[in-house]
Amino acid sequence: MNTQSPLSADRMHAVTPETRDLVDLVLDYSRRRILSTDTPLDKPLPEHELRRLAGQTVSEGGMGAERALAVFEHVLAPACITTDHPQYLSFIPTAPTKAATAFDLVVSASAVYGGSWLEGSGAVYAENQVLSFLAAEFGLPATAGGVFVQGGTLGNLSALVAARDHARADGRSPSDRWVIVCSAEAHSSVASAARVMDVDVVPVSPGESGVLTGEAVRPALEEYGDAVFAVVATGGSTNFGIVDDIASIAALKDDFPFWLHVDGAYGLAGMLSPLARPRFAGVEHADSVIVDPHKWLFAPFDACALIYRDPESGRRAHTQHAEYLDTLTDAAEWSPSDYAIHLTRRARGLPFWFSLASHGAAAYRDAVTASLRLAERIATEIERRDGFRLVRKPQLSVVVFERDGWTREDYALWSARLLDEQRAFVTPSSHAGRPNTRFAILNPLTTFEDLVAILDTM
Repeated sequence: MNTQSPLSADRMHAVTPETRDLVDLVLDYSRRRILSTDTPLDKPLPEHELRRLAGQTVSEGGMGAERALAVFEHVLAPACITTDHPQYLSFIPTAPTKAATAFDLVVSASAVYGGSWLEGSGAVYAENQVLSFLAAEFGLPATAGGVFVQGGTLGNLSALVAARDHARADGRSPSDRWVIVCSAEAHSSVASAARVMDVDVVPVSPGESGVLTGEAVRPALEEYGDAVFAVVATGGSTNFGIVDDIASIAALKDDFPFWLHVDGAYGLAGMLSPLARPRFAGVEHADSVIVDPHKWLFAPFDACALIYRDPESGRRAHTQHAEYLDTLTDAAEWSPSDYAIHLTRRARGLPFWFSLASHGAAAYRDAVTASLRLAERIATEIERRDGFRLVRKPQLSVVVFERDGWTREDYALWSARLLDEQRAFVTPSSHAGRPNTRFAILNPLTTFEDLVAILDTM
């Protein structure tokens, strides 16, 4: 038996000429991709076409690094829409800085484990500095802290688990079932968290404005009483970028014992700009908040900052106990695995830390402000055009509009044509049963001319 076969475990992990070639291939591709200024938008392919082009890629013998990378570069990657493209304007885009993307490679290359202070104190220290910076921006106390998790869904779930645990620790117990109160337009992850937790959601209508207010929330609190362990306010909804009236909701905490959680996955980054900061009055009273750096803070997928006003509440709710973990749980050091629903953890906050440390907060403030100004400008352009209707004036950087007379099919055909022609990725949407479309403007490289050219195709 040839123990030096390229297929053996020691050869896969050893530094050999083959390994050096493999690393050079990957780094060369990564460098070209990071520095590219003309990466196409690309588009999905049907499975049968991918099967025809890529074939069976996993086998006992392997295909070799050069061929595997070629399949990825020329077949698989072009079948994925480029989410950092300036004309990617659907859902909530991502636009990581070159610094953040490059450092994402460093995180993997460094074999850093981000779950405990014992194993990754340097990484945890850097991440915690970023969390402290964000907490200060949001007006939370210097003692606030938390952890970077995968995304807003996991962040919301972890925060709400901590909220229920906090209510139980206060001796509260519902006569029937625990309740979360939120806007009827809250992100779908709130309902998902409720299903996982086996609790009920009471959706409150925000009215025509889409802004949830304390006045609208109060009747739900009066009706459900101690069963309400959390109220979720939205700091920038996904569909419209609407910010709830957080201050009036927070004022209800004087009369009712609920945990206030602010879901700012997309929009809370707007607080870095003086243009949007006033909209978020009251967030400083939150018991927990989330914001996704992979959205409007220009980090790569995936990173959600979950921050607790009192981190001990998160630690009590989430610390896992096992004999092999005693050396961690018996220590006083800050271990990120204690603050959310996870244990094994990538130090996913480091790419954001590196970019923020490299460029400084002022550059981030400028980039967020530019998105807000561009959203205002294109909204004005839409309003002045015959045959177009702005559904709501943008609060942040999401602009929703209609084309007179267009059906859902019209929007779908137009959207497909834009992508097929590689002009843009703008998907259909809807509100109150009416079809529409929207620009989600986050990428600093998106221009007014780009958006006008898209409108001209309608």
